[in-house]
Amino acid sequence: MPLTMLTNGQEGTVKKITGKDEVRTFLKSLGFVEGGTVSVVNEIGGNLIVKVKGTRIALSRGMAGRIMV
Repeated sequence: MPLTMLTNGQEGTVKKITGKDEVRTFLKSLGFVEGGTVSVVNEIGGNLIVKVKGTRIALSRGMAGRIMV
């Protein structure tokens, strides 16, 4: 399921990252790697604040939808 389906405080493991090579490379550079843990901190205006590798990152709903957990 996509990362956007997780609720506040819920944690998941990254299974796959979809999209073009540039998008996948960008997300991997932010710390979203297969097997890594990610949790949703908050949702503001449809965008997600997520915690990955000890860092909080803001993602648009479209970008978060490319991360499968």
